[in-house]
Amino acid sequence: MCRLFGLTAGANRVKATFWLLDAPDSLQVQSHRNTDGAGLGYFGPGGETVLDKQPEPAFGDPEFARAARQAESTSFVAHVRWATAGGRAERNTHPFGMNGRVMAHNGGLGSLAQLEAELGSYRRLVLGDTDSERYFALITKETDARGGDVGAGLAAAARWIAARLPVSSLNAVVAAPGELWALRYPDQHALHILSRPTGPGSGQPGLHVRSATSSVHAPDLAGTASVVIASEELDGESGWRMLEPGELVHVRPDLSVESRIAVPEPPAHLVPLPADNPNIDT
Repeated sequence: MCRLFGLTAGANRVKATFWLLDAPDSLQVQSHRNTDGAGLGYFGPGGETVLDKQPEPAFGDPEFARAARQAESTSFVAHVRWATAGGRAERNTHPFGMNGRVMAHNGGLGSLAQLEAELGSYRRLVLGDTDSERYFALITKETDARGGDVGAGLAAAARWIAARLPVSSLNAVVAAPGELWALRYPDQHALHILSRPTGPGSGQPGLHVRSATSSVHAPDLAGTASVVIASEELDGESGWRMLEPGELVHVRPDLSVESRIAVPEPPAHLVPLPADNPNIDT
């Protein structure tokens, strides 16, 4: 299945190069198993949304590497795709942008005609063929209905889908400038969080990350605290925590993390994952 990544450094503009390219289990490494597209969403100096995505695997795409090395933002969302709904095309490649926010999704849901009927006028925001972009449009609708509260909108959208449509997973990461939201639901795919304090690793200036297989020096990340969300533990640090099923986290601009079980009920129509799918995580 697809892999998600989100990062925020609050008010500070940083690069996400380490996580995207250099970490032991970077998004570029994960793209060897998720070959149907890769993308990076972030925010310019004025808060404008920037989407840099192609229907190519990240490991073979010079544009992904260029963006990963050069992009600076207070928040990022990245995605490597294993296509299940919608063909390989730029319009179907994650992340998606709507109303000044960026979103990526890992999983699947069915009965898109029913979902589109619920979207009403928000259907105009959908440019491609994926279930994920329609999920984002419902999040946007529910967020607007709740005065701009993204966490409440994400939870309401997930509850509506879970009660009515076939679901394998609604794991999602949503970003705005300096903020991040993430939902893990239900329990068929993993989603982790890591809060990284300011300061160097042991023995060297700058962050020094070691895993069982490699050692990487990442000085750009040392001077700024950040919070990372990811489908997989991207390095060998011990601070990763898997979100609980139904857990919604909101990383605020001051990097405090609010967490709650926002979708407590199991899906009414759970679609089990194939036992022989090599990209399944639990």
